[in-house]
Amino acid sequence: MFDRVTDQHFEAIGVAAGWRCWEVGAGGPAVPRLLAERVHRGGTPGTVLATDIEIGWLGEMPAGVEVRQHDVVHDEVPGAGFDLVHARLVLVHLPERETVLRRLAGTLRPGGWLFVEDVETALQPVAFLDPHADVEFLGNRIRADFVALLEQRGADMTFGRKLPRLLRWCGLVDVTADGRITLAHPGGADLERANIDQVRAGLVGQGHVTAEEVDTYLSALDRLTPAGPPLISVYGRRPE
Repeated sequence: MFDRVTDQHFEAIGVAAGWRCWEVGAGGPAVPRLLAERVHRGGTPGTVLATDIEIGWLGEMPAGVEVRQHDVVHDEVPGAGFDLVHARLVLVHLPERETVLRRLAGTLRPGGWLFVEDVETALQPVAFLDPHADVEFLGNRIRADFVALLEQRGADMTFGRKLPRLLRWCGLVDVTADGRITLAHPGGADLERANIDQVRAGLVGQGHVTAEEVDTYLSALDRLTPAGPPLISVYGRRPE
């Protein structure tokens, strides 16, 4: 859902052959593959390090991509001198996010780029901007409960707006930021279903929504296209 946006920013940053990149909290294989295509496109091949606390979803990787299990909060950083460090939808979930951000910036070579993408739900908090059916109003209520639950668990759902200031606080320059709001996308239902499935027990436990209502909403996602959360993309460069 967000890969095209992320790749457009890789292009703007100038990720190219020979670069040494660290993909933090990679999740699945899509972003490491995008980076591998760029760092192997002519010239001296570069490298991509893809790390996550859970690496089971990464699967087969192309040549030049190393997969390593790594906890970005508690483990030592896996090296230094990176041309690019990228984290998407990772720091927003970490109570130690500002400390981790500074550590990531510290792994850059002079002239290297830190690129962070995170959500900003206050800019667009609902799943359906133009609700008509009862199930769409239900979806908006469940989305609000989902955001509240993440905040109770330590997520900062307004973290995206803070990133430009925080990258400058890390000593980075040429800081650039923009936002993308996806109003409808075929992948939106898959993202919504995965998110709600993962925390359904917590949602029901709060008492604001019943298990039957969650099941009704998840079943309806086969024919609905909920809006995605706004994605804020911010990058800055370590001075030479």
